[in-house]
Amino acid sequence: MSPTPSEEPAPPAEPDRRGRYHHGDLRSALVDTAIEVIAERGVRGFSLAEASRRLGVTVAAPYRHFADRDDLLAVVAIRAFGVFAAVLAGTLSEDATPAEQLAAMAGVYVRFAAEHRALFDVLFGAGLDKSKYPALGRAAEPVLEMFLAPVRSLCGGAPEAVDDLVMAVSATAHGHAALLLDGAFGTGPEAVDAAESRAARATAALVAGRAAMRLHGTMDG
Repeated sequence: MSPTPSEEPAPPAEPDRRGRYHHGDLRSALVDTAIEVIAERGVRGFSLAEASRRLGVTVAAPYRHFADRDDLLAVVAIRAFGVFAAVLAGTLSEDATPAEQLAAMAGVYVRFAAEHRALFDVLFGAGLDKSKYPALGRAAEPVLEMFLAPVRSLCGGAPEAVDDLVMAVSATAHGHAALLLDGAFGTGPEAVDAAESRAARATAALVAGRAAMRLHGTMDG
């Protein structure tokens, strides 16, 4: 029976993930669901079958958009680099020295690992063959360039010195991030703050120590 004009229509049902599929957006839904599963289970616990189950589609449906599990994870990694680049860009100050910029970015690296753990897990734990996914390399370029710019200023553009310092700063930041995720700093917001601060201080000390060593070598010469 049709409702009378005085009757209020029933509210629409809350849309779920299946609705996104039926409207042709399964690809985006799979990416979102992959991040959700990885946040819960880690990247090694993710499978296309689990994503299909959560979305209420057949196990064959994801293969209309992705060749395999790695193909989907590569798209998630591209998104991760985009988020990481945006977070890093938001911390850069034109008034900061190159050393201060590097210290701040090392700290942000650690905070990104804590606040976007699923994305961090994909970037550094998925074991993707980057040679198979050229778009992944292109997505990484803005992040790398943000680290390279202050390093070039500090090193005068000398290629070997640039490579060495970028690697040292990356190792410092990544090491603090790994320790944080492993519980070495404890848990909760205070742990993230502590790890971020220590990564920044360690990077500042690294840069200062490098400058001191260079000066010492010049004086000895």
